[in-house]
Amino acid sequence: MKLSRKNGLRASAIGALVVSGALVLSACGSDNNTETPAKEGGTKTSNAASNIACEGAKGKLLAAGSSAQRNAMDLWVKNFQAACEGVEINYQGIGSGGGITKFNQGQVAFAGSDSALKEEEVAESQKICKGGKGINLPMVGGPIAIAYKLDGVDNLVLDASTIAKIFDNKITKWNDPAIAKLNPGAKLPDSTIQAFHRSDESGTTQNLGKYLSTAAPADWKHDPKSKSWPAEGGQAANGSSGVATAVKDTEGSISYMELSYATANKSSTVSINTGAAAPVAASSENASKAIAAAKVKGTGSDLALSLDYKTKAEGAYPIVLVTYEIACDKGNKAETLPTLKAFLNYTASEEGQKVLTDAGYAPIPAEIAAKVRAIVPTLS
Repeated sequence: MKLSRKNGLRASAIGALVVSGALVLSACGSDNNTETPAKEGGTKTSNAASNIACEGAKGKLLAAGSSAQRNAMDLWVKNFQAACEGVEINYQGIGSGGGITKFNQGQVAFAGSDSALKEEEVAESQKICKGGKGINLPMVGGPIAIAYKLDGVDNLVLDASTIAKIFDNKITKWNDPAIAKLNPGAKLPDSTIQAFHRSDESGTTQNLGKYLSTAAPADWKHDPKSKSWPAEGGQAANGSSGVATAVKDTEGSISYMELSYATANKSSTVSINTGAAAPVAASSENASKAIAAAKVKGTGSDLALSLDYKTKAEGAYPIVLVTYEIACDKGNKAETLPTLKAFLNYTASEEGQKVLTDAGYAPIPAEIAAKVRAIVPTLS
């Protein structure tokens, strides 16, 4: 994720992530995977990452899931393959739901997901993870931006209630009184709002639903656990790139996406009125402030987190997601386990974290990151 063009994030936010000792960062890569020729095994170097320990990594590692991590994965995969001879990391950005399905069918070594496994998904994983189960390892957080295209309106402010009503087709005009009240002086047109949502099963959709259900329960009565879009109306597009392109190309449009997609398309993003002294912009730094309040709700090796979507802390951006690495704690395939652990060790390393400085991701709290670092070597 690149930094928001308006919010000017700097390395300080990611610095906390590096100091934390690093997260296990996920397997959420590009929809268009590249297979870069590798160099040599052992501890080798590349221009971007000088100390990658390959540690027996070899062959191809297949993964699938969330597209929200695509920009980070492009960097990690490129560096890891350049350093480790004969290794290919092939990640399909098909959405969190699709990635979990493939993982539980034994088709991939790990899945990237913007939401933790459900109880029934954990139970299903036991068929694949012989003697173990699928676990959630938080990797990196980030803001879910509400991106829009509206000529002449550059600093739009919305709150949870208006966002809920827009995506639930209850507010359909840009000059609706609820929007006008939050944006005094803005020249809001009397035009129809073109709301786009994800057509695929998406952890980003689920996290938006959790936020709306928590922060605006009277206005968003849909299932907050659904990865599929639950509301009627609106227009659908596939993947993060699909909704981002739709907003870029459509006047009067609005959608939700991981911040880097909005930034890459130079789309305007909404600031959220949370009840704090000032509206909060979508930025990595502001997302970090919200994620800092996260609590571990998982047990044992499972590090699923509970986020505070109702935060009113100054400068805390409330619409956030935490991406997870979904892997077996026990029962990983012997032929891919060394590569899996080496890759996660790289992304969790200080060297791996440094490549994220300009990618706009938000750090996981230090104490949680330390737990992730301790768990990765125990995967078996």
